[in-house]
Amino acid sequence: MILASFRAPRVARLGAKLIERTDRMRRCLAASAICMLVTCASVSHGSEPQLFAWPVACELETTCFIQNYVDHDPSDNALDFRCGHRTYDGHDGTDIRLPDLDVQRKGVEVVAAAAGRVVHTRDGMDDVSVKVVGKAAIAGRECGNGAVVEHENGWSTQYCHMAKGSLRVKPGDRVSSGQALGSVGLSGNTEFPHLHFTVRHDGTVVDPFAEGAAKGECSSGRSLWQPTLNTVSNYPAAEIINAGFADRAVTMDEIETGEFERSLPGSHSAAIVAYVRAIGLQADDEQILELKSPEGQVIAEYRAPKLPRDQAQYFISAGRKRGGVVWPPGTYRATYVLRRKAAEIGRRSFQLDIAP
Repeated sequence: MILASFRAPRVARLGAKLIERTDRMRRCLAASAICMLVTCASVSHGSEPQLFAWPVACELETTCFIQNYVDHDPSDNALDFRCGHRTYDGHDGTDIRLPDLDVQRKGVEVVAAAAGRVVHTRDGMDDVSVKVVGKAAIAGRECGNGAVVEHENGWSTQYCHMAKGSLRVKPGDRVSSGQALGSVGLSGNTEFPHLHFTVRHDGTVVDPFAEGAAKGECSSGRSLWQPTLNTVSNYPAAEIINAGFADRAVTMDEIETGEFERSLPGSHSAAIVAYVRAIGLQADDEQILELKSPEGQVIAEYRAPKLPRDQAQYFISAGRKRGGVVWPPGTYRATYVLRRKAAEIGRRSFQLDIAP
């Protein structure tokens, strides 16, 4: 059965940066379809609740990253399970993003988080940003391509924004934990490649990082992730998801495409530009990016102003135009530093080799 109203996040902006946003959740189970929007509240579900495997075939904090957690604040504000701001108002799932579209196009599997039965699917929606097609084009299909899997004792999981043509299951199929359902995509109401993963119990949203947390509370509850998923329990202060070089000034959209990974600057390039994109930034965070020549001299540096507000994602760059006929051969090194309250919380060094 194809879900008639397979809803999930609407897009929101944090400053000029883009981040997915969910619609408010409304009803619960119906006779022939699971409503995608229910009241966001977590309650205790017994001493032995369902445990889940990681739903994406990726290495967290290396090849994929958590962009947003479930919102625990019932007001118009937003708080994640650690009382932080890596969420937004009404967000009902966990957003697991890929570094860029180039990685997405190569194929990253979405897998069943637990054994169960597939009850709803959708496929056939194009992998295209909602910025391009507009919200009207995906109205009523905000989740994009995806699936809903029912598990034992009233538990269910929902998988959104999967790649067109990638679904490998249909309603009625039995799946095992870790079985491939399809691939991460860019379908539905989103602007970046990711899986929106929602856990429900008897139709009520449950945060898999904090099951049992009372409505409106954070820093409480228990994890529903399998004990072997040690990295999942981490809560990074911020994360660097892209770092590289370009031969000209870059934009956020170009970083999202991943195109610069395929075409690095060479000896005759007009410029060498280092860039970094990070997520989970907070107001007053400080960022520095410097570029050094093969001789170790700083040839470009950018010290970004303190951020005026929290930023879901942010990028900076530093570069220099070619001064001679060619760039001197050797290794050009870039270093990015992120500071919060005067303490260093992130650093990334990367290099570019220019042949003679």
